[in-house]
Amino acid sequence: MTAHYSPSAYQPARIPDQPAATKRSWVFRFGNSRLPWGHTEDIVPLSMLRQSTPEGLRTHEKYKQDLAAGLRQEEKFAQRDYHQINDHERIRYAPFSKHTTFWFYLLGGGRFIFWVMAIFLPLTWLVGAAALDDEYLTNLLAIIKETAWTFLVPLACWALGSLVVNKFTNWVVRPSKGPLWEFNRRTGMVTIFDYVNMGEYKRSGTIGEFTYPFHEFDAYISSAPDRQGLIWYQLHLVHRYHDLSINLFPIVPKDSSMSPHFAAWDFLQNYMDIGRPLPDIPLFEKHRANDPTTAAHDRRTDRPERYWRDMDDKTWEAQLTQNLARVNAYDITGRLNLMDRYVRYAD
Repeated sequence: MTAHYSPSAYQPARIPDQPAATKRSWVFRFGNSRLPWGHTEDIVPLSMLRQSTPEGLRTHEKYKQDLAAGLRQEEKFAQRDYHQINDHERIRYAPFSKHTTFWFYLLGGGRFIFWVMAIFLPLTWLVGAAALDDEYLTNLLAIIKETAWTFLVPLACWALGSLVVNKFTNWVVRPSKGPLWEFNRRTGMVTIFDYVNMGEYKRSGTIGEFTYPFHEFDAYISSAPDRQGLIWYQLHLVHRYHDLSINLFPIVPKDSSMSPHFAAWDFLQNYMDIGRPLPDIPLFEKHRANDPTTAAHDRRTDRPERYWRDMDDKTWEAQLTQNLARVNAYDITGRLNLMDRYVRYAD
């Protein structure tokens, strides 16, 4: 392997023997399933495949060309460091600031509730007016008058959020205080950022970091019911020897099926494995030449450099459909756990 990668970089064939795993509390064990390591397939959850699109790549490429040619100026919000990285070396997640999140939720939440009300509220009006004793039209007008505010409030939120986000973008879009976690392909390490840090962050702004090898983390799917009783699943990465965990919702959101989480666990292992090329998705296309394993693979297979960027919309939609079908049918529950060779699990 080239000098590009650290000796600690992850490869399934180089996993060392490790201490016995710490037994988890019964609270954590309840409703959580540990996923097997290794024997991965080239599969990507739809959420990661769609993070960038061919059209989006072309638009961004044109934007950069226009900036270089002096045809446009870069907005102030685009010049800020948002602490988020997705490239050949790191997947680093950082949320938007609470200020930014508020305005985006106001816009998106208002729009969603407005359309829900627009679909169901008129039906409620019609049925409610028919159930009363007075003249139908009189009842209908009275009900509309009494309940119109439930229709207008989300519309006002949508309108205000849209106005502020689109007209005052530089004021709205702000970075958070820093990242939450990072997966480093080059070093094989996982970092969780600590904003308590024994009070040090408040005193001096110093962010604490917990950094451990990728092979010391296990993937778990947690399950919990929503208010309607439907079971939802979420993927977490949990350190085997410390009380540290990562909610992987930025990679795969909560879902009523386990299959997307199975695909996300394979995707993450493949990303970290320096013996394999980067997962082939639009998000990583411009970085493939910078990763030695991936560059060698692409030369060997004659992969087009602009495979995603030059893809037409019809082909892209077909790719999404095929990916969704494969992910929905994916199951790793019967797979042997590679890590059993190196770790004695307590449960």
